[in-house]
Amino acid sequence: MIRKGIVLAGGLGTRLYPLTLAVSKQLLPVYDKPMIYYPLTTLMLGGIRDVLLISTPRDVDQYRRLLGDGSQWGIQLTYCVQPTPGGLPQAFILGREFLAGEGCALILGDNIFYGAYLGGTLQKVSKQNRGATIFAYRVKDPERYGVVEFDAAGGVRSLEEKPARPKSHFAVVGLYFFDETVADRTRVLTPSSRGELEIVDLIRLYFGEGLLDVELFGRGFAWLDTGTHEALSEAGTFIEVVQKRQGLMVACPEEVAYRQGWIGAEEMERQATRLAGTEYARYLMSLLGSLS
Repeated sequence: MIRKGIVLAGGLGTRLYPLTLAVSKQLLPVYDKPMIYYPLTTLMLGGIRDVLLISTPRDVDQYRRLLGDGSQWGIQLTYCVQPTPGGLPQAFILGREFLAGEGCALILGDNIFYGAYLGGTLQKVSKQNRGATIFAYRVKDPERYGVVEFDAAGGVRSLEEKPARPKSHFAVVGLYFFDETVADRTRVLTPSSRGELEIVDLIRLYFGEGLLDVELFGRGFAWLDTGTHEALSEAGTFIEVVQKRQGLMVACPEEVAYRQGWIGAEEMERQATRLAGTEYARYLMSLLGSLS
């Protein structure tokens, strides 16, 4: 059972300059909420309540001010500094003490997931006891991503990182579940030509031992990568349209915690009072009426 999660919120966000010259990319707004709310609530939907957030020396205190210790949402948040970028698997080296021999979910802080059965899918995957699970999503430009190729039976045939000639249209998204061997496996990785540890090399270790599963995010799911100005704007528009059409918020940690039974009405009301006068606060109070 996966009970821990890591959110990677580091990096310089150079593709978003000048927006990110003074603020972390994952603190930028995606419509009406900080970007970091989206990956954090994704882990919460999967039943994960013990979360490590990794960020830069410049930015980690800003996350502490925004998110606190997580108790207002019935979760436990701890923080870790990434001195210099060293690749995604570096998270398991920096977070070795946090993991304490357990497996975990890893999510990239600039990835947004949306879908009716997202929580159920993640909770199913979190029950794995052995191996790794990655998620794939069909895209029209797979050469920009890690690509997974499937055989006729639906099994994994190959994994490639940003191939010039992709063998499929299925991109590996920024959400991964690994068993308790992940920290030890990371220690045997060697840096690539970029000078960083590569997540695809870690995944291949599991694949080579027949310990890799792939879950497809198909029709009805949305995966948004907010790494460029255009993508950030499109993500905000997507969230705005969904929320205005449905009257329901996407990535509201108070709502997720309340529905999970991690906080009660008193805490929900306290958070609404703290944000008094905002549409966000009015939404929280409406939930108390509709869900009581």
